[in-house]
Amino acid sequence: MTHPIFARWPAQHPERLQLFSAPTPNGVKVGIMLEETGLSYEPHRIDIMANESHDPAFLSLNPNGKIPAIYDPDGPGGKPLALFESGAILIYLADKTGQFLSAEPNARYETIQWLMWQMGGVGPMFGQLGFFNKFAGKDYEDKRPRDRYAAESARLLGVLDERLADREWVMDEGYSIADIALLGWVRNLIGFYEAREIVGFDRFAHVARWLDHGLARPAVQRGLEVTAA
Repeated sequence: MTHPIFARWPAQHPERLQLFSAPTPNGVKVGIMLEETGLSYEPHRIDIMANESHDPAFLSLNPNGKIPAIYDPDGPGGKPLALFESGAILIYLADKTGQFLSAEPNARYETIQWLMWQMGGVGPMFGQLGFFNKFAGKDYEDKRPRDRYAAESARLLGVLDERLADREWVMDEGYSIADIALLGWVRNLIGFYEAREIVGFDRFAHVARWLDHGLARPAVQRGLEVTAA
């Protein structure tokens, strides 16, 4: 492989799809998807706390300096493909394998709609709440930013709860990339971010049931650990 990323993170199995990630809510999406689809891949942990995502080799793969990113030696037309942004990767892997994204146009776009909802709303809002509730922001005397993100996170949980009121999964067609995109974020919100009480999570019974069901999937459990060590 000639891509500059491999000067820093060599591929032991260059014929496999290469994953560059970390065990964050965005990072685990791709690990879960790869485990769910059964694609052969090689994971590389990027230590974001050591700023490895801004290493010049990683920036050659993702100039935005964020995980996750992939390099598929067998991309469209048999040509290598480098790709970043977790949502784009999920769509690509779904199309590559024909799994977890309906080919029927209406269902396909509705699924992508919920994926974009996670990318544009759930991720940014939950992440900001995590900062103000657990990390450096918790020491700010002014609690208005924390409360603003808590209220918006609760509102988003309410949207998801209503969606799941009469559904097992986000889409009627079954488990999809919409669920895969959301599971890590909801799990993190009430776990790592310690925000269960501040968002009143226990009132969202449909979300809680969906989360338990999703986390019980063996591929999800494996995917959560792909770059954990």
